Amino acid sequence: MMIKLGRRGVIAVSVLCASVVFLLFLAAHKSETISADEGDKNLTVVSWSVPGEVTFAGESMPLDNYDTRESLDRELNATAFRHASTLLTIKRAGRYFPEIEKILKENNIPDDFKYLACAESDLANVISPAGATGFWQIMQGTGKEYGMTINSEIDERYSLEKSTQFACAFFRKAYEKYGSWTMAAASYNNGMNGLSDQVEIQKENNYYDLLLNEETARYIFRIVALKLVMTTPEEYGLTVIESDIYKPVPYYEVSVDTTVKSFENFSRHFDTNYKILKSLNPWLRKPFLTNTTGKEYVIRVPEKDIRTKLYQ
Repeated sequence: MMIKLGRRGVIAVSVLCASVVFLLFLAAHKSETISADEGDKNLTVVSWSVPGEVTFAGESMPLDNYDTRESLDRELNATAFRHASTLLTIKRAGRYFPEIEKILKENNIPDDFKYLACAESDLANVISPAGATGFWQIMQGTGKEYGMTINSEIDERYSLEKSTQFACAFFRKAYEKYGSWTMAAASYNNGMNGLSDQVEIQKENNYYDLLLNEETARYIFRIVALKLVMTTPEEYGLTVIESDIYKPVPYYEVSVDTTVKSFENFSRHFDTNYKILKSLNPWLRKPFLTNTTGKEYVIRVPEKDIRTKLYQ
């Protein structure tokens, strides 16, 4: 006897067969199944405690205030548990902190300000949705106001040296205005005009006593949390192997005051390639340099064969 099934009948039989096969598979592999409860036994999540005393740029954080303490607690745990990005920032610090530290010291800016670059960009040349650019997240108008060259061929916001010099000039000006490194750092996020408006409205000149927008209110705590975790990562459950820290790329400098028709040809002349040359000079935004004014530019050239020898 032949039974004819309609389209729906065929589908129903197919579903039934698939269900039977799945149940048989589960029965055969029952002994290999680990329950959620068993898997969770080895999972431990720790709330990292706020230290008894914390400073930023030599200025004490008033942790006796419950709101200050809870704000740091929030950022400390967020930073410690943001494993991938925090670890990557720690690795990048090995390459970029030496230059940042040197420039901060030359400008008499506290060393802790290097953690602002970490909070701003995770030590990478990124661009924000608003157009803020580079390690220090500089807006085009502000950069030009401070004398940076920003055009279609040159953008000094991408230069670690030039952008750190810009940041130092801003910090010094802000410190002279507020008399506090903490307020100077906060003004980098909120702008001096914005921060000064709140000082006037609230009749307070202490960062920790001001009611500020969400981003600026969290800013100093994010910086300090990064400082704590990056200084002693092992205390926050992060293991960083010394050999995994990124090394600075040795280079020498070449001055150019003429047109460069091709940086690809330029790089070959110095036994490197365009990719590596641009990685050391990200402020060069085109594969050429017109430079009709004869201005002198200093270009970093990697030491010979360093691409393959850096980690040897």
